[in-house]
Amino acid sequence: MASPSASLLDTLHPSTKALVSNTLWGPPPTWPLRSHDEDGPFEAYWKFYHLECERALHDGGRHVLARTHQDVLDVVIALDKGQSREDIQLDLRAKLTKAHDNEDELVDRSIDLAASLWLMVDFGNTQYGFCGRRQLQWTRHSIKKCVASGFDATPWLGHKGVKLQRVFNALNLDRIAGVDILPTSNLLDHLRLTDDDTKLYVFHHASVLKCQLHNTTFPDGLIAETIRTLALLFPQSDPAVSDWCRQLPTFVDLDPHITLCGHLKTDDRQIENFTYWHDRLVVLKQVFDEATPRTLSQWFHDRRNGVQWYTFWVAIVVLSLTVFFGLIQSIEGALQVYGTFRDGKGN
Repeated sequence: MASPSASLLDTLHPSTKALVSNTLWGPPPTWPLRSHDEDGPFEAYWKFYHLECERALHDGGRHVLARTHQDVLDVVIALDKGQSREDIQLDLRAKLTKAHDNEDELVDRSIDLAASLWLMVDFGNTQYGFCGRRQLQWTRHSIKKCVASGFDATPWLGHKGVKLQRVFNALNLDRIAGVDILPTSNLLDHLRLTDDDTKLYVFHHASVLKCQLHNTTFPDGLIAETIRTLALLFPQSDPAVSDWCRQLPTFVDLDPHITLCGHLKTDDRQIENFTYWHDRLVVLKQVFDEATPRTLSQWFHDRRNGVQWYTFWVAIVVLSLTVFFGLIQSIEGALQVYGTFRDGKGN
């Protein structure tokens, strides 16, 4: 049984997980659990937590001061109280029992690790190797100012003519526009398109978002708006989207509550209602609108233009019937020639 004083590499006992989650976000809201939620609503989070701890303690833990779960929680508690980075650095330095050549790194990586595990925002604690994720570099003052710098509430792109219809969801982005949905545990990467607009990162930890709704470290309205983007892409009332999610290769790592974020009404779907994610939604909608079907499967599912869809399939049916009846006539002609040839040979 791993207690909070156990190593970050030890598997957490359910009771300790409850203590850690309560310290991070307080008591979870009431929600229905899915049958496969072995670790409760935070099953996907604990995979992320364990992976981040492993990364922090790479190379024998020579780059981070934190060793136990309690070390992380102590820093989170200080962050939640609004202590500055400089004050937390002083507190951690006081815990050093001997001099180290890399004292600054040991202290800073511990703070970054705790902040990343708490807010699920990458604070750049991965210093060795390229991770491909957006990162915030927090070096001084409060964490609240640093987080605010990573989420701009001022839309820069125009949205004239941008309509977020019901057809605009993750399922259709995949089967119509050919955009692969990639789950991410870094909130900074939410709705980020990569690889020539063929891959879309989606922050899928809906369970954590619901617990962060009242976390004042985030800019006002950011978490609520993020949940609304999940409701936009994964509407709760659409069983086809839920079934598709269960068939994704990454479903085992996906927070199942991503499809339990509600369903947006027409008024809620207006692009003007999104500020923090406005520009990324505008770009994503442009990619969706400009996508042209390339396969029969995409043509079948693409019903954005009803007249075009019916025209295409009527043409396909007419062409198929033409080929079919032409083939029949060819076979009949061949049989007639063959019959005539046999009759002539018999005489």
